[in-house]
Amino acid sequence: MSVATPTGSSQSPVAPSPANQTQDAGQNMSASDRLILEYLRARGHGAAEKAFLEELETSSPDEGASKSAETLLTEELVKIVSVFAQKPSRPGENILKDSTNVLQELTAMGNPVNIQNLIASISSVGAEELLTLDPTDKQEGFRELEAWVDGSLDMYRPEFRPILFPIFVHFYLDLIQHGFKDAANRFYTTYSSSLSPSHNATLQRLSNILLPIHVQNDDLAKSFRKHKYLVKMSRSGFNLLVGWLTEGFGGEATGAGEGFSGDKGKRGRAAVMRVVNNHLRVDVTDTNPSSVSPYAWEESTGLLESLLPQPPGAKIPLTNPQTFNISKGPLKLGPAPLREDLRTETERVFREQAMVERDVTVQYESPFARPAIPGVTPPTETDLLPRPTTFTTQDVEREVSAVRDARKRIRLDPSALNNVDANSPQINAARARALPSICAYTLHDVAEGSPCCTFSPDSTLMAAGFAESYIRLWNLKGEKLRGLRSDFSTNSIKDSSSIHKIREKKGSSTRKLIGHSGPVYSVAFDPVSGSAAPPKYLLSASADATARLWSMDTLTNVVAYRGHENPIWDVKWNPMGIYFATGSRDRTARLWSTDRVSCLRVYAGHLSDVDCVQFHPNSLYLATGSSDWTARLWDVQRGTCLRVFIGHQGAVSSLALSPDGRYLATGGEDLAINLWDLGSGKRIKKMTGHTSSIYTLAFSAESSLLVSGGADWTVRCWDVKGAGGPRAKAQKNGTLPNGSRHYPEDEHAETTDLLATFPTKRTPITNVQFTPRNLCLVGGVYLSPDSR
Repeated sequence: MSVATPTGSSQSPVAPSPANQTQDAGQNMSASDRLILEYLRARGHGAAEKAFLEELETSSPDEGASKSAETLLTEELVKIVSVFAQKPSRPGENILKDSTNVLQELTAMGNPVNIQNLIASISSVGAEELLTLDPTDKQEGFRELEAWVDGSLDMYRPEFRPILFPIFVHFYLDLIQHGFKDAANRFYTTYSSSLSPSHNATLQRLSNILLPIHVQNDDLAKSFRKHKYLVKMSRSGFNLLVGWLTEGFGGEATGAGEGFSGDKGKRGRAAVMRVVNNHLRVDVTDTNPSSVSPYAWEESTGLLESLLPQPPGAKIPLTNPQTFNISKGPLKLGPAPLREDLRTETERVFREQAMVERDVTVQYESPFARPAIPGVTPPTETDLLPRPTTFTTQDVEREVSAVRDARKRIRLDPSALNNVDANSPQINAARARALPSICAYTLHDVAEGSPCCTFSPDSTLMAAGFAESYIRLWNLKGEKLRGLRSDFSTNSIKDSSSIHKIREKKGSSTRKLIGHSGPVYSVAFDPVSGSAAPPKYLLSASADATARLWSMDTLTNVVAYRGHENPIWDVKWNPMGIYFATGSRDRTARLWSTDRVSCLRVYAGHLSDVDCVQFHPNSLYLATGSSDWTARLWDVQRGTCLRVFIGHQGAVSSLALSPDGRYLATGGEDLAINLWDLGSGKRIKKMTGHTSSIYTLAFSAESSLLVSGGADWTVRCWDVKGAGGPRAKAQKNGTLPNGSRHYPEDEHAETTDLLATFPTKRTPITNVQFTPRNLCLVGGVYLSPDSR
């Protein structure tokens, strides 16, 4: 017979001590009674334990014999020691079984107000889940799942891998939430290593969640608990997963050992199944796995419901990025038109200079300055941001210089390296045609660190921001930097020669700019003069939540722009030079004008820090990269999001837009560079090879070559037009000793579109950029061995 539920009304006249009572009752106790008693003692239910012992004493020997003669079923044990409730419509079924519905069921029972308030303060925990809770089940379940993924066929392994990360996260959060801190630490230490290359930043944040209160308050944990993690699978792959979850079908890695049979294996798979059912959404496609790129499965993976802007009033959440991107319509990605009066004046000046230089064959050709891009729609004058109604001499000189640079530019052709043997005599000539010349500037003896640096468009100035709140300028020609004196009268200035007289008499090739009260994270020279003349202004962004405008004439701070509530990570000029954008820790990007101290637009929608910003070459759009693993493209004037790019498995730390306006390159903390088509919003390919964080990206002038720099002390060149994909290599069958977990191929091996790697000694590269004539300039701070 089953044991009746102990009631609080059964009392004995003399209450013995719990120790003596347990010892006396244990002599005539059945195995099932002992199991119940141990569970109550382990959970600290003292009152229930006492009542249960009293009932054992009052029961007859015949009853005790009949109890020991029968096996106690799990369902009966649940009804005895856990919360059990049933509805008249479903007799015998515990409506509190599902942890996701327990609070709703309790609320629907019509309890008094005080009971309802108590229920509202309880986290969702199911009775059966607590009863069967065993921290080893999760460790065993994840071990088996990882071994099953390792042992799957090569064609299925890329689509099975993305499921490991969300299950790892939820297992860890479950252990922490239920108070198994030591078990959670062991689980994290054992299994995080196989996930760390792609999810290093997220795992580090996850490791700081150590208490149940952290699970309730941490944004990362709340996001995983609130939204379902979307994974993409083929129909055949999904059937294999279901077969393993239900019956344990499928192989494990060779030599891994014990197989998936037995009660322990079933409990482990049951723990995995609970996470799959409650926290994952599987997008099943009819695509043949062998016809899909190994990188395509992760493109639409993640907490997409929270990352995508949801249409107002939508009943079904939007989880497909392509559906959102298509709904926003086509983009105008062509070059911005050149105003007719400026074009006419530029042609006139160009002809005059040609006559002076006695080169009558030279003629102004607008396609050199603003080449037409086939297949894209150019914007009109009315689409552009407001700008001055008249042009200046500076504008004319910039356009003339742009034509000269286009004619004298070094043409980079990465396809020259195709089908050329690395050991052949022709390799040096092919590399000269395909790869840029790289000039590296290294800062030494910077103990405090320099988070950023940049070069002026005419390559005469370099600026670096430092962690000690200042900016330093260098003249790369070695000329003295002399600012205007502050003690002159405006009446004394009559012509350009008068300006030279009021400059400082003394100077040096480097100057320090002081004004910020926190580390300087980004600097940018204005692009108005182009390569025709040195820049007039410098922008900087800092941890003090301000952006500042510095005059290169007076070498002083002119304006401080306030509006962000947290540190500003990045600042970039608009190609027109009038507007600029900032990205901040307050999860917003903002548009500013140099003549106003308040922002013009706020671009809100990212779920975490906006780490990097970049304007489209025609100024109509703004690209942002965020720690929420996404990049977005915004309409600059309307402030609306037009494209969402989802595919990274970590924070987006850098981005670049191609000069032809068609491509976006993003670099992430997952050590990958993704190339996107702006028109469709689709990922073209994934490029891997970096072994540490990617700090900076830049396209060549023809948009055929991409250069990256990062914390792995290297500069790498990538073929934009190449197909990419993993390098072909012989597969080696075998496993590590003792059934260690591993993947047969390196997830971050170099892809075929990596053309060259240029290592530095010990210099993380914080900036790469191309000059108008395709010379590549890079900069960083040397890390001495003593500083590590």
